[in-house]
Amino acid sequence: MDAVRILGQTFDLNLGKLTFSPSYVQAGAIVFLLFLLVLTMAQFRRHLMGWSLKGGVFGLFIGFTLALILEGFLIVGGKTAVTELVGWKNAPKPLLVALEAGRSKLVAVLGVTDEIPTSNAEVRATTEKVVGDYQSLSPEEAKSVRRMICLP
Repeated sequence: MDAVRILGQTFDLNLGKLTFSPSYVQAGAIVFLLFLLVLTMAQFRRHLMGWSLKGGVFGLFIGFTLALILEGFLIVGGKTAVTELVGWKNAPKPLLVALEAGRSKLVAVLGVTDEIPTSNAEVRATTEKVVGDYQSLSPEEAKSVRRMICLP
């Protein structure tokens, strides 16, 4: 049970002005997808050198694989390729129903029960908000937070 809680924890990642808090599972998925992307691009380069008509089938396979990897990145971020490509904030109802059905099937296949949180990259916590959240914790949770922050 402790390992599940640790994997679900988030950490802050600051990249210049961009700040976001992925969980360890999301970070691992991104690293794995980056590995697949590099591996796929290397295979594509290898087969591009021996270009011929039979490479067309391989090109379709590589394209499909790259599309799946890109969709994996977007799903980890809580978005889909269709809504990102078109730039919709609120997709039309029929498309939204189809996307939600696909997402629910993906969740059922992967066995994930919680939804992927939306990105909090633009939301900055204020001192008052952090103190208020800390004061609303139960005594056991407050003690756990104190141990995580104060003890090395």
